[in-house]
Amino acid sequence: MFSAFCLNLPDGQPLDKMTDYYRDSMMTGAMRWFCRRSGRKKFGKKDVDKMKRTAALKAADRNKYSWNMEYLPYPDGAGYEARFDRCGICTLMKELGLEAYIPAMCRLDYTMSEAGKTDVFVRN
Repeated sequence: MFSAFCLNLPDGQPLDKMTDYYRDSMMTGAMRWFCRRSGRKKFGKKDVDKMKRTAALKAADRNKYSWNMEYLPYPDGAGYEARFDRCGICTLMKELGLEAYIPAMCRLDYTMSEAGKTDVFVRN
């Protein structure tokens, strides 16, 4: 929906405005609730098992608009890293000529992590 919105705007919309728009449109009361609820379960057995299954699925090998990731547990058992090497959002936005707005969508990962209040989200 965000890409459709972007495609109907005049060219050259500032990234900061688009980032704010996307955040505000996505972070509804229900989404905040979901993030808090998910945050309480982060790093539990179900969460870890789900991340392992997601990594093994390699969905982007079959659907270019999905993701491929690697699950890397910390040696001390304190958590894990999820390293993504294929991103369906990036693929779609590039195909639509909207590369400039990929950071607006990626910023939402930080916002959702902050709302969950249990992990430190870092993107390299």
